[in-house]
Amino acid sequence: MKNLIYPCLTIRGKIGEASDFYIQTFGDGKISETSPIVIQIELSGQKFMLLNDGPASSPNPSISFMVLCESAQEAEKYWNKLVAGGSVLMPLDSYDWSPKYGWVQDKYGVSWQIYTGDKPDSQQQKFSPTLMFTGGEAGKAESAVHYYTDLFPQSNVEGVLKYSKEDEDKEEFVKHAQFKIKDYVLMAMDSSADHGFGFTDAISLVVECENQEEIDKYWDELTGNGGQEIACGWLVDKYGVSWQIIPKDIVKLVTDPVRGEKAMGALMKMKKLIIADLENA
Repeated sequence: MKNLIYPCLTIRGKIGEASDFYIQTFGDGKISETSPIVIQIELSGQKFMLLNDGPASSPNPSISFMVLCESAQEAEKYWNKLVAGGSVLMPLDSYDWSPKYGWVQDKYGVSWQIYTGDKPDSQQQKFSPTLMFTGGEAGKAESAVHYYTDLFPQSNVEGVLKYSKEDEDKEEFVKHAQFKIKDYVLMAMDSSADHGFGFTDAISLVVECENQEEIDKYWDELTGNGGQEIACGWLVDKYGVSWQIIPKDIVKLVTDPVRGEKAMGALMKMKKLIIADLENA
């Protein structure tokens, strides 16, 4: 699976240790790129970026990762490793929506929802970022889902389930939504409970772009209408979700033995990334 959208996890000072931990925990994984600042790993063919420096914030459950398991034994195997040194948000148990489900925050602060269920033929993605809209963003999940699917190609809303009268939340709020952007599955939900956390830049979504036109399109839309430019290809959209809009060949540009140092110097001075300026640095 070649996902052009993938998560970036800020785990300051421990990315080497964390990358080994996730590969050992989930099994089917490998390190694909490594440097003192960034390690890229693949888990079940999906790309994750681990960042050693940058945002000062720490991960929290506002963005978690739904892990699709095909058996209770598989769910228990992941759970037992993730819970060591971590904290339980929802116990691993049988629920109405899954015979074996649990929500855990691991020792690095990253949250995982372990879900057991039948794997649809169309669902080849094991890990799906799940956005929880809380605090001032509660109630905006459905709006965000349509906003993202309208912006990106190869996108669609696969389902939106609202809370019922029996649930302990507002009926107009989203209990669970699933959608695709660029053929990448994400999920979303609202929660009006007082969680004490919201979206931060500790977990961002990276978008690899084919050309400058694509960078301009996503950057201009996501920073407009209440979004904010940050630096080095980073931005925060109007819902508070952080994104990195980058050229697909950025690793090659900044690690080139001749021009890499100058390209990195140019990148550090930019907000929106300009491919021509990086290439000509």
